[in-house]
Amino acid sequence: MADKIVKDETEWKQKLTPEQYHVTREAGTERAFTGKYWKTKDSGVYHCVCCGEPLFDSTTKFDSGSGWPSFYQAAEQGKVIEHKDSSYGMVRTEVRCAKCDAHLGHVFEDGPAPTGLRYCMNSAALDLKPEEKK
Repeated sequence: MADKIVKDETEWKQKLTPEQYHVTREAGTERAFTGKYWKTKDSGVYHCVCCGEPLFDSTTKFDSGSGWPSFYQAAEQGKVIEHKDSSYGMVRTEVRCAKCDAHLGHVFEDGPAPTGLRYCMNSAALDLKPEEKK
């Protein structure tokens, strides 16, 4: 993996919209069924909005009914890191970008085959780069 990206709060606020900053740097969550990618079916790769790291491929995206974009696996091993999250009176597994530590969402063990995982991500943390035409 490439070197970690570290910026101070001012630098992140200059780069990101207020919603992107709240979600990625303050571990916020966008409201269900409001993010721009929750029902997108376009082909491409979802990148971290903070650092541009490729995180999820559209071929692993599925409709979980949760109101957030959901994937059954990350684009490559090591692109995302997981942490125990005990906030809001529940225990979940938080997902962050391995390169810049941006909060992306949470992963649950109720997804489809082949992994059985549901990476439930915030649209505000992602940037879909369409698949290039061949």
